[in-house]
Amino acid sequence: MAQPGGTRPVTVSDVQQLVKRKDEIEAQIKACYELLESQKGVGMNEPLVDAEGFPRDDIDLYQVRTARHNIICLQNDHKALMKQVEEALHQLHAREKEKHAKDEAEALAEAMSQNQSLPQAFAKVNTVTPGSPASISGLQVDDEIVEFGSVNANNFQNLQNIATVVQHSEGRPLSVTVIRCGKKVHLGLTPKRWAGKGLLGCNIIPLQR
Repeated sequence: MAQPGGTRPVTVSDVQQLVKRKDEIEAQIKACYELLESQKGVGMNEPLVDAEGFPRDDIDLYQVRTARHNIICLQNDHKALMKQVEEALHQLHAREKEKHAKDEAEALAEAMSQNQSLPQAFAKVNTVTPGSPASISGLQVDDEIVEFGSVNANNFQNLQNIATVVQHSEGRPLSVTVIRCGKKVHLGLTPKRWAGKGLLGCNIIPLQR
């Protein structure tokens, strides 16, 4: 595992390995304490000599001394390992926070560039009759029109411009570009007679800018 100042960044797998090692050390410490408990309950500090200063003969002195020594070493290892876990988690969180901020910044930049590159709309669809030519072409309510055949924001004066294009294009597909949910959508709309009124079956209103 890369330590702070190392080359490789800390991964979730590194942290999991550290936690696994921590669990192993805790299990070893527990086993050592259980061994001490089995030796007449001597802990870490009880004397290993009797009242006259002779080594106690009711316990296994070698096992007790080894267990005590191991506990001290393992506790030091445990303390160092906990510090490593803390540092690794801190690095992971910092990197996650940095990634989140970067993702947000990129999303914002993309949204801004999209808004800047979107052409200006001049009209908006406020009704579409089901089964009409407009509905069949995929036109939807709230679509903002940026191109309707030859009509665009630069030459649009009033709705009569669109009506003229529709009348001259009866039975022929018209190229229509709209802005929908912040994105450009291209449609092919063929004005024609149908069961309802007009040649489109939708209502378009000028956009108030």
